[in-house]
Amino acid sequence: MQGFSVAPAGEGPLTEVPAEGMRRIRMWGFFVAVGGFLFGFDTGVISGALLFIRSEFHMNSFEQGSVVSVLVLGAMAGALMAGRLADRYGRRQALRLEGLVFLIGTAIAAFAPGYGVLLAGRLVLGLAVGAASATVPIYLSEISPKGVRGRMLSLNQLMITIGILAAYLVNVVFSGAGNWRAMIGAGAVPALVIVAATLWSLPESPVWLLARGRKGQARRLIASVTNPATADRLIERFENRQETERRQDAVQGRDEKQRAGARTLLAAQVRPALIVGLALAALQQFGGINTIIYYAPTIIEQTGLTASNAIVYSIAIGVINLVMTIVAIRAIDRAGRRRLMLFSLAAMTVTMALLGLAFVADFSSVLSLVFMVLYIAAYAVGLGPVFWTLIGEIFPPRAHAAGSSASTAVNWASNFVVSLVFLPIAHAIGQGETFWIFGLISLLGLLFVARFVPETKGRDFDEVDADLQSRFGRRPAGASR
Repeated sequence: MQGFSVAPAGEGPLTEVPAEGMRRIRMWGFFVAVGGFLFGFDTGVISGALLFIRSEFHMNSFEQGSVVSVLVLGAMAGALMAGRLADRYGRRQALRLEGLVFLIGTAIAAFAPGYGVLLAGRLVLGLAVGAASATVPIYLSEISPKGVRGRMLSLNQLMITIGILAAYLVNVVFSGAGNWRAMIGAGAVPALVIVAATLWSLPESPVWLLARGRKGQARRLIASVTNPATADRLIERFENRQETERRQDAVQGRDEKQRAGARTLLAAQVRPALIVGLALAALQQFGGINTIIYYAPTIIEQTGLTASNAIVYSIAIGVINLVMTIVAIRAIDRAGRRRLMLFSLAAMTVTMALLGLAFVADFSSVLSLVFMVLYIAAYAVGLGPVFWTLIGEIFPPRAHAAGSSASTAVNWASNFVVSLVFLPIAHAIGQGETFWIFGLISLLGLLFVARFVPETKGRDFDEVDADLQSRFGRRPAGASR
């Protein structure tokens, strides 16, 4: 039951949408994905602002790390609340509230008189970032025809990388004057766009409307981008699916909580998918990506460049992140998820080793920047986008929401740990040696993917599950010898 196809994965797509309808859907998708843009912007903007905040507020390494990591702490809480909020009030209302929270957090952080208030502002921004990270993909999925849903969901990842790049550019604009308040305050503009779009442009999700019994509203919405006959057919399919699920639950004595709750993840058949989802979630962060995104100007400054020049050079990181994400979006359905992931982790291992060597051996700043950019390219073409694709493909239908939620929670928790401890560890053992730890983790991740992660490209769930179960030494349910 997803999108205008209102059907589970594997059923026929909605293949015929008039050109005018597709234009409207793409416009809706763009405005929804502004939430992803703010995700990227508020994640990346602190990298340049921190160079000036730390001197104004006389912050030590722990305080610097906490200003970065408290956003992630808030994001964990925001992501946990977002699902319930979106289910109760609707996707549009949830996104509107998140836009307002973005505005409040931006105002608190931009006008902060000291460390404590700045920390509070970043925490509020984290709530919005985490909530948006959960709401935007759901919303995009449910306003998109099945035939274009992959591209629409990729728009979220693309907007995140554009947001990071925009943050770096904003940092450059205001770095000459050292105006970190303006750097952070610029995030108010896209937040206002979200609020305005939810008030005047965006529709509610048709899936949410149907689940709440608002059949007439859902029919008008679907018909507005297709035609009445298609709307009737899709709604009938949705209702038939709902009735089938109710009968199955009645036969097996399951209530709604048992059918869709987190306890489904404990079933033996689901365990291999859960292990892969949680491991990849942790790997995506413990591979070191956010030490580069958050601290790129700080790291580059260690090579001898000034703060302003470090921010300028960090734009190269934002550009390559964007370009390689576009490459990944185009390649993921051609090369396959597994091949991209293996290549990505191998390249991350090598480039992290070289980046660590550059700091230990005191190589030139140019070489350090080159290794950093190559690392970002390796991550962006594989591990970055493929993780989010895989957690949507490896879990069985009844455990999909719970599995995705658990994986996302581990991802944010890992992000928090890495961002909090990076600077203290780097000061204790050296920056180069810290990068070697990340390189070792990437190598272990490469071995894990090679052994346990199946290919999902062009396969239905039964094929993916059979491969996954065999990799863990299990036989899929219903398999015969």
